[in-house]
Amino acid sequence: MSSPKKNRREFLTQTPVPQLILRLSIPTIISMLVTAFYNAADTYFVGQISTEATAAVGLVFSVMAIIQAIGFFCGHGSGNALSRLLGAGKTREANEIASTGFALALLIGILVAGIGNAFITPLSEALGATPSTIEDTMDYMRIILLGAPFMMCQFVINNQLRFQGSAIYAMVGLLSGAVVNVILDPLLIFIFDLGVSGAAIATITGQLTGFIVLFIGSRRGENIRIRIRDIHLNAHYLLEITNGGAPSLFRQGLAAIATLLLNRSAGFYGGDAAIAGMSITTRVTMFMSSALIGFGQGYQPVCSFNYGAGLKNRVREGFFFCLKWGTVFLTVIGALCFIFAPQIIGWFRDDPAVIEVGRVALRCQAAVLPLSATIVMSNMMLQSIGKGLKASITASARNGIFFIPLILLLPELFGLTGVEITQTCADILSLLITIPFAAHELKIMKREMRQ
Repeated sequence: MSSPKKNRREFLTQTPVPQLILRLSIPTIISMLVTAFYNAADTYFVGQISTEATAAVGLVFSVMAIIQAIGFFCGHGSGNALSRLLGAGKTREANEIASTGFALALLIGILVAGIGNAFITPLSEALGATPSTIEDTMDYMRIILLGAPFMMCQFVINNQLRFQGSAIYAMVGLLSGAVVNVILDPLLIFIFDLGVSGAAIATITGQLTGFIVLFIGSRRGENIRIRIRDIHLNAHYLLEITNGGAPSLFRQGLAAIATLLLNRSAGFYGGDAAIAGMSITTRVTMFMSSALIGFGQGYQPVCSFNYGAGLKNRVREGFFFCLKWGTVFLTVIGALCFIFAPQIIGWFRDDPAVIEVGRVALRCQAAVLPLSATIVMSNMMLQSIGKGLKASITASARNGIFFIPLILLLPELFGLTGVEITQTCADILSLLITIPFAAHELKIMKREMRQ
């Protein structure tokens, strides 16, 4: 009988690449759609309360994005290294970096929960809360921050499982949390009359449920175990986590800053209705992109494991497979969202002012949605093969290098319209950085294959 270690190696290095990516990506696509769905669920149910409540949840979304960014930093950083180490046959080191990544996320999560709640009022004001939204913002954020350790650790285990090829376990964990969240949302918000606090409690309960299920799943089968004795918070492992996780931190962290600046600009030029409209657009865009990200996450373990095993031809084949079908998928989805933009925004909040802002913003983003396939797949490929600097630059381009200057400039020139078109312009400019970096690494791999 072959060993589990041999089975995993054969599965990741000998299964035809398109078949392998599909097998790994279907659970991750479901996971990402589920995550986007229960993020949208809070917006939907809170949208039945008031425009101010919708705006408050949108403001706190940037804090949740920062929590997610740190979780992905530790999870992608340890997961990328873990997969390459397994590909190279170094199981002991893989165990150690997995445990270290988990411990790092737990420590940071506890700090975020404590410091965030200690400065809850100035933090709410910094996010752009107005006198009409600050109470809801504080009520929602206070509970979200308490759940930060579980949220971060959930993202770590989820990503580590994916990079080992255990995408099913990762999916089940997120799915269980989503089901709990969606069930509790209407109960706590409307039946128990807890308002936005009920939405926050539902979210954190769902995250805690997902964490427990994922932790149990990580201890089954051939998966790497998280053990206290394997925790080594030393320079070597922290640098490995930073190299693999920095692109995720930049991508998600800058997304949080971008959301904060977007909300502040929207509030300045259009009030609470504009904040609500842009918040809904952000959630819808995230939902549209989640399937692509899940597809790319199915490619990442294929990429990192085969790169570590020296099979560069499989890395290239997987990249172009994902790029082609990701572009086709986003073209179709973008066209549908462009056509039905008013109806989609109205489903979340039936307010003419909110719909008008969201309609324009969603159509602008839907028009350039197909470009995301090249941006996302290139970034994931660079990150998975250990090219931390290039991956960090490409990850920073969309929500940092281009978005931040544009969100400060375009509204000054075009008012609320400038707010609505900023993300579209940032996407187009990001492509100018992404393509050369990806093409260079693909060319190197091709040359090495020939040699």
